[in-house]
Amino acid sequence: MREVAFIKQNKEKWLEFEQGFSNKEKKSPDDLANLHIKIMNDLVYAQTYYPKSKVTKYLNKLAKASFDKVYHSKRRNKNVLLYFFFDKVPLLSYQYRKYIYLSFIIFFACFFIGLLSTFNDASFARQILGNSYIDQTLENIESGDAMAIYKSGSNWGSFIGIYDNNQRVGLKMFLSGLFVGIGTGFYVVYNAIMVAVFQAFFYQNNSFFDSVKGIWIHGTYEIFSMIIEAAAGYIIGASMLFPGAYKRFESFKRGMKHAFYIFMSTIPFTLLAAILEGYITRYSNTLPTIICFAIIIFSLASISYYYLILPFKVANKHNLR
Repeated sequence: MREVAFIKQNKEKWLEFEQGFSNKEKKSPDDLANLHIKIMNDLVYAQTYYPKSKVTKYLNKLAKASFDKVYHSKRRNKNVLLYFFFDKVPLLSYQYRKYIYLSFIIFFACFFIGLLSTFNDASFARQILGNSYIDQTLENIESGDAMAIYKSGSNWGSFIGIYDNNQRVGLKMFLSGLFVGIGTGFYVVYNAIMVAVFQAFFYQNNSFFDSVKGIWIHGTYEIFSMIIEAAAGYIIGASMLFPGAYKRFESFKRGMKHAFYIFMSTIPFTLLAAILEGYITRYSNTLPTIICFAIIIFSLASISYYYLILPFKVANKHNLR
């Protein structure tokens, strides 16, 4: 469609939007949300076909005004936390789903490399995990308790230390996106290979089942959150490299804000991972196998639903698909 025809076809609608988002007309939060969605659809079309046009700049301003109006309206009419976790983050996860998929692809590609390296190089595990860890774990395996390393310290002390460490790793992955995403990629490569080496090492020492039963009780939330935190880092990097119709600094501010919201959404899962590691993993060898795998399956189902399924449901609710 030519730009003139596009403007003629939608001009009246845009004027109606301006009035709807001004204080001259009172509209319900749902009506405001629907108007915002229509504006966003027109903006995406204009960015695609008329990226340097004045109409694109106009729609961009209108979209920003409508977003602010919708956000403040939602905040007044809904619990802030519920809105954040069950509307805002799922919509952002849908918007940036390609970065989440990319994060999974990179992680598991590096995981596969880690497996191959461990199985083809007898010294690789020691290079990655360190001699002291390998020697201690071999002693634990020989004594019949492969997961004994998780039993050191108190429940509370372990929980605090584990949460602090995991949150620091996640924050590094997120903030490393400031180095146009390259820093995030480095942390993903290192951690994915380490997880693979860890798992392959137990397999080579006939303790694979014990490791899966114990490690993934907390590791499901921990690793999945890490992948989402990496996706947030990629969003920051992409906002600097590919500003689109925005000015580069505006694109960066927008990407940074959205990435921060996604990063914040991982904190409850990181907290749950620390609780499980501090209070449950240490008892994995005495817990019934069915309970261990029930925890693992529930963890995987809940976090997968939140980041991979719920975003599509929320997008459907807002007519974004």
